[in-house]
Amino acid sequence: MYYAILCEDVENSLPLRQSARAAHLTRLQSLADQGKLLAAGPHPALDTEKPGQAGFTGSLIISEFDSLEAATAWADLDPYVTAGVFSKIIVKPYKLVLP
Repeated sequence: MYYAILCEDVENSLPLRQSARAAHLTRLQSLADQGKLLAAGPHPALDTEKPGQAGFTGSLIISEFDSLEAATAWADLDPYVTAGVFSKIIVKPYKLVLP
């Protein structure tokens, strides 16, 4: 089943994001390589794809896991968590309807 991992950033998270970005992307790429990643990306702080120094307010990851517990455990070990980027994470089941 798919699970949505909704993450909220701490204030002024851009330097923290930059320090952990490579490890975070490597981890996401592993899900993609397994064919489990549906979508992943950040929420820009401004209404533009390149928010510059304004940075991001959070992230969304939608991926397949065996259970809610497995998805939560995966999310809890994300490099952005250990770097202090995320202030809050919500993990919930996600049902793909379209496309």
